[in-house]
Amino acid sequence: MEDEEWSQLERNPDWMSSLPEELLDVPLWNLAIPGSHDSMSFCLDESSPVLRSESCLLRVLDSLFPCWTRPCVYRWATTQQSVLSDQCDLGIRFLDLRIARKPSGGSELYFAHGIYTLISVKEALYELSAWLDAHPKEIVIISCSHFDSLRDEDHVCLVESIITLFGEKLCFSQDTPTLRSCWSRCQQVIVSYGNKQVVLRHPELWTEIPYWYADSPNPKKVITYLEDQKHRRRPAGFYVSRLNLTEDAPYVVLHPLQSMRKMTKKALWMLLSWTGEQQPGPEDGEVNIICCDFVDISQFCSLVIGLNYKLVGGASTLTTHSGF
Repeated sequence: MEDEEWSQLERNPDWMSSLPEELLDVPLWNLAIPGSHDSMSFCLDESSPVLRSESCLLRVLDSLFPCWTRPCVYRWATTQQSVLSDQCDLGIRFLDLRIARKPSGGSELYFAHGIYTLISVKEALYELSAWLDAHPKEIVIISCSHFDSLRDEDHVCLVESIITLFGEKLCFSQDTPTLRSCWSRCQQVIVSYGNKQVVLRHPELWTEIPYWYADSPNPKKVITYLEDQKHRRRPAGFYVSRLNLTEDAPYVVLHPLQSMRKMTKKALWMLLSWTGEQQPGPEDGEVNIICCDFVDISQFCSLVIGLNYKLVGGASTLTTHSGF
């Protein structure tokens, strides 16, 4: 990330503890919460093979022409460029963690998006735990999903690690979390886990959070999709509106010099304009978690946090514009 971009961003490391008193007893799924899509993709390993879950054609191409496929996948699969603690400092409170086991990585688990990461799950969670210790009134929602090539024993070890590391910081799935209730119990972590059988065995884990996802490289189609979804019944509990664009093979072929970052930056003004018009709350058509790519190249976090002040009919002291 360019130093100039970072220096212009507004940090929100303790925004939850700064919200008005009227919002402290509101369920967290009725607040506006900024999230990062594919949160660990900032550390993808360009030298790693593509995932075994990728298409047969891509895996064949990777075996024949790795010097072409891996830089290409790296360019399009990288959707963030800041470490987790920096994302949290900006105000991110929802982390999209896609977990995988490398073909030759032993028992260590990593993250993945097309290719594998350099940083392990254990390292990332320890970094997050340290950040939470420094910000005791901030609550983070962790979404663990995909689980590429994980075995049953890998799930057992992963869940045990999460429970051991976060311990009493975990908010149980039977709770209705508000800021005040979490603070009273010193709870800071909500873990959504994308494996139903594992969740059934662990009350510390929450079921997978629903995603609204357009799967399009066109920002107008992303907005149209999200607007269409808003006319449907709002999911109970947490849910995610994803602002991110998605490339497909024809798009990559037709835009050989582009990258996910360039495509996202070009569309951000439109996506953030839509974001600024939203309202959090319990009713149909109201937003909860909003995820974005490259959360450190715009005022995305401040914009989403500022939506919460609509619930009390006041203006936020945070940045409320959609500029870069």
